[in-house]
Amino acid sequence: MNPNSANPFSNMTTVVKNIIIINIAMLLITFIAEETMGYNLTQVLGLHNTSSEHFRPYQFITHLFMHGGLMHLFFNMFSLYMFGRILELPQVWGSKRFFTYYFITGLGAAVLHLIVTNIEFSSIQTAADHFLNSPTPDMFQQFLEKNVFSGSSGLLSSNTDNKKPLYDFIYEWSSDKNNVEYIQTAKYYVQTYVSHRADIPVVGASGAVYGVLLAFGMLFPNVELMLLFPPIPIKAKYMVMVFGAIELFSGLNSAAGDNIAHFAHLGGMIFGFILIKIWQKEKQNFR
Repeated sequence: MNPNSANPFSNMTTVVKNIIIINIAMLLITFIAEETMGYNLTQVLGLHNTSSEHFRPYQFITHLFMHGGLMHLFFNMFSLYMFGRILELPQVWGSKRFFTYYFITGLGAAVLHLIVTNIEFSSIQTAADHFLNSPTPDMFQQFLEKNVFSGSSGLLSSNTDNKKPLYDFIYEWSSDKNNVEYIQTAKYYVQTYVSHRADIPVVGASGAVYGVLLAFGMLFPNVELMLLFPPIPIKAKYMVMVFGAIELFSGLNSAAGDNIAHFAHLGGMIFGFILIKIWQKEKQNFR
């Protein structure tokens, strides 16, 4: 009997194994800190928008080991296990190169995500300032419909029940446009919303994992993989194309309430592609 047969880590490579262990440990620590001390570790270690007062440079690294829940962690680590351990094999990249690739793609994903979210936040801040300078019911409604009810910045679903109290407020304010109480309430809502948008952190290794998927597709383009949904075989190169197209479409057409960092996923793939091309140009041995 193989003494390692019961060990789930027996056929893992070193870097992949350690990344998975750290990520599992961090999810447990996050849960324990929240439940026992009421301490939100995600707010400290998740990557915040640079406009947020909670942004810290170290979050570029720490957010890679934080996850939003068990399923988020499982899918990322399962993908890393399936594809990362192959890339880390000595005859492919080895541990040092894989480690370098993983963190560069993770950082690249964070950079692209922050670029996109800063552009989005700048638009929200401009709209908020415009309203705060001249608060009217019509401008308040425009701000809500553009920023709160739709798009990737939206926080309310398409369910009309979630919007009704705000529309009722606008209707009441419209009948008394100079009412100071209504004006202050609307201003407070907008200011609170802007502050909330700036303080939403991104967590997870998804950007780096998408970089790993991209690398597997480039190095082993004709290897056939079996998808889970639907259960059909597909070559690795086509899988990467499909995943990339889905993330690009989703990122450009984000619905209200969509909390997936699609451009972070794309960032991991883009930086991974660039890095592999650089290594190939240097005539490194790829298989």
